[in-house]
Amino acid sequence: MKKVRVNHCGLIVLAAGMSSRMGSPKQVLPYKGQTLLGHSVEEAVGTGLQPIWVVLGASQDLLEKELEGKAGIQCIFNPLWQEGMASSIRCGVQTATRFFPEMDGLIIMVCDQPFVDRVLLKALLHTQHKTGMPLVASIYQGHPGVPALFHESFFDALLMLKGDQGARRLLKDEFDRVAGVSFPEGETDIDTIEDYMKLKEQKKPHD
Repeated sequence: MKKVRVNHCGLIVLAAGMSSRMGSPKQVLPYKGQTLLGHSVEEAVGTGLQPIWVVLGASQDLLEKELEGKAGIQCIFNPLWQEGMASSIRCGVQTATRFFPEMDGLIIMVCDQPFVDRVLLKALLHTQHKTGMPLVASIYQGHPGVPALFHESFFDALLMLKGDQGARRLLKDEFDRVAGVSFPEGETDIDTIEDYMKLKEQKKPHD
C-alpha cells in the first residue's frame, strides 16, 4: 500500500447534525475561548493539510457565520443531513474527490470530540507512513473510531455508507486492515448538556 502523501491528504470536519439530544446547536458551545466547532477547525487547519472541508447541514447560517474569516477551510452544505452521519460522509467524500481527484487519502473527524488536536491528526498520517496500512483509526474504549484516515482505496466504501451509520462500522468490519493510534480521550464527546458540564469541570484545572 502506497503512502498517503502529505500534500495529497484532505480533511473533512463533520458538523451537520442538529444536536437533538442537546436541544440547541452544540457546535457553538463555548470552548477554549471559542466554540467546539471553531476549536475543531483550528486544530484541523493547524495540521497544514489541505484542502479542508467542513460539512454543514442543520443551523447552516449560524455555523457559516461562526466560521467567517477562518482561513484554510471550505464549507459545503449537505442537503441530506437529516438522514444521518453517513450522508455527511458521502457529501464530503464526493466533494473532495470531485475537486481534488489526485487525493491519496482523507482524514475524517467530528466537531464534538473536544480533545482532538493537531498532534493526533498528524499522528494518523505518520502512522500510515510507518505501517503502510490503508486505514488508521483513533483507538478508545478498545475500539477503532474517528478521527481516522482512509486511503483512497476505501473511498468507494465510504460512499456506500447509509443512514446514521458513521465510519466506525467500516473500521470495525475492516479491522485487520486498521492501524491504531491510542486516543483514550476520544471517548469524550458532547451530546448532552450533562456531557458539556462534565467537560467544563474537566478543563477547569488546566484553564
